[in-house]
Amino acid sequence: MHFLGRVLILMASMGIVAVMLPGLHFESLLSLFLAAVIVGLANAILRPLLILFTLPLVIISLGLFVIVINALLLYIASWLVSGFQVRGFWWAVLGSLMISLVSFLLNRMVTGGPRRRT
Repeated sequence: MHFLGRVLILMASMGIVAVMLPGLHFESLLSLFLAAVIVGLANAILRPLLILFTLPLVIISLGLFVIVINALLLYIASWLVSGFQVRGFWWAVLGSLMISLVSFLLNRMVTGGPRRRT
């Protein structure tokens, strides 16, 4: 259930960003859902491995190389899902930044923000 909720938030984020950016496009809600599932699985499985393998670049760039990794994962999803399209690497970079921001905001709205311990 937790993964499905995260995928739905990611799907909503990707849909909002695709409407705002001309470099991202989806043909149907099914293609958007499949792209969100692929990005979610890639974030859970591939992203930690990619960060580990590129750790020197991540450290030298003060973490900015993680943006490139996120863009590559978004680009891979567009390559795997025929109805979801990213029109270039720089659109993937901008899209991944905006998806991260919108996902953060949606997660905060859904969960109600941080919980305080008493």
